[in-house]
Amino acid sequence: MFNWFKQLFSNTSKSVQVPGAVQQHSAEPPQKTGISTVPWRQRDQVGYLFAGWLFEAENYPDIFTNKNEDTILAAIEETVKSDESGAHMVQRMPGVIPQLLQNLRNPDFSGQEVARTISSDVVLVAEVLRLANSAAYSSGASINGIEHAILILGQDGLRQLITSVAFKPIVNLKSGSFTRMVAPRLWLQSEHCALACRILASDEPADAFDAFLAGLIQNVGLTVSLRMIDRMSDGRLPVGSPTFCNALSTYGRTLAINIAREWHFPETVVAAIQQQSADPRDSNISPLGRILFMGDYLSKMDILARYSRMDTNDKAIVEDLSGKEIGCLRELAEVKDKDWMELR
Repeated sequence: MFNWFKQLFSNTSKSVQVPGAVQQHSAEPPQKTGISTVPWRQRDQVGYLFAGWLFEAENYPDIFTNKNEDTILAAIEETVKSDESGAHMVQRMPGVIPQLLQNLRNPDFSGQEVARTISSDVVLVAEVLRLANSAAYSSGASINGIEHAILILGQDGLRQLITSVAFKPIVNLKSGSFTRMVAPRLWLQSEHCALACRILASDEPADAFDAFLAGLIQNVGLTVSLRMIDRMSDGRLPVGSPTFCNALSTYGRTLAINIAREWHFPETVVAAIQQQSADPRDSNISPLGRILFMGDYLSKMDILARYSRMDTNDKAIVEDLSGKEIGCLRELAEVKDKDWMELR
């Protein structure tokens, strides 16, 4: 699946990765980056607060799992160990998106043609206009026309937007209670993590689009797990203990890695997700892995600040961040998204 994306996103026909091809790794030492290393205790605290917000379990009565959570984790572990990657449980993209990406492959793409294609999908119309009017692009004047919005976003902006729409989980009224509550929150963090990774990749030895993709798909395994939580939970005992959330994060990361490999995403993206379970101080972590560490951390801080779980203006909280990372956090804070209001 990645190669399909990569070919459509490429402006030339060169350097297209062959699905399943073995990557040759250089023996050169890891490249250094300007990304900071956040202390484990601080990172764990942010993760703990974020998990509490995710499951609305800030006041969970116990740190350890209950019988209900043990049953859920056993079912997820069975899926992780099975031959199925979990990719079959991910919502496939709408049919209009491949056509759009094919148009955007051409550096001289026709804005009118793209506008006509987008206009046939009401979801895309809403997303394009929303992003064009967001703080990241808007100059103050309201943008109401698709062609004007396309001009504002540009080719790269449209590629990233359409990729996001392709991966965005569709949550309907028939979904279980955990999926309805948690999936939109996970997706929101994924979007902001992708944005943070793209910002952080600037002037770093990592591809900005790979960074965007890594941030966007790292939660795909957790999203898949929500369906199993809905199916296995007996509803009599709560779900969301710290021990449960830690185990769920580990299983979700494994599922995300398996899905990314089945879709033939580049090994740099797969490795970056895999490295999230390592010690950030490890010198062997790739530049993209470090970017994903920080993008995930900053996007969680941003969400916690929006919901009054954290004060990112507190100097003690940001003292380990570089000027670039503080700037990224501030840029995230300026993003206005209708989904934030829907979750309040």
